[in-house]
Amino acid sequence: MSILIEDKTKEPNGGFEYAKDGIPLNWQVYTSQTTPNGDFEVLLDRINFKEGEQSLNFVVRNCSPTGGWHSPGIAKQIDAKPGEKYRISFWVKNSGSTFRALVSGISATKGESATIVMTGDEIPEWKQYTYSYVVPDKMNALRFEVNVLQAGTFWIDDVRIAKE
Repeated sequence: MSILIEDKTKEPNGGFEYAKDGIPLNWQVYTSQTTPNGDFEVLLDRINFKEGEQSLNFVVRNCSPTGGWHSPGIAKQIDAKPGEKYRISFWVKNSGSTFRALVSGISATKGESATIVMTGDEIPEWKQYTYSYVVPDKMNALRFEVNVLQAGTFWIDDVRIAKE
């Protein structure tokens, strides 16, 4: 239940610099068209950004606190092998919302998630979060996901997922 517009020539697009029809390329995006019971906008913000020329901005008036495809957000999945270690980093600003960032090792039938951050704190200046994650046994992919769980305004920029 997301929108994904792929263009492998624009990978990894962690700065959200490349988009089509307002949707960042190569990201699963949970929009108001795909998320039930949500009233929000997904915008590319050319005024508030950490790197490049724009950030991804969620202006949320109403949403589900459930997370996943039920709530506004983004996700990216990459192939990975058990035991591989990854460093995930990203920058956020937050006004009034509660957000959660997860990283998961996944397979076709299950996943094991770790919460990087879940907070409703006001973050008026760009703040970086960094997390190291080892892909668990029997998992063949790594998934990074961020959801807005409460009304407010949330920005994210400069997402990096790098093998260590």
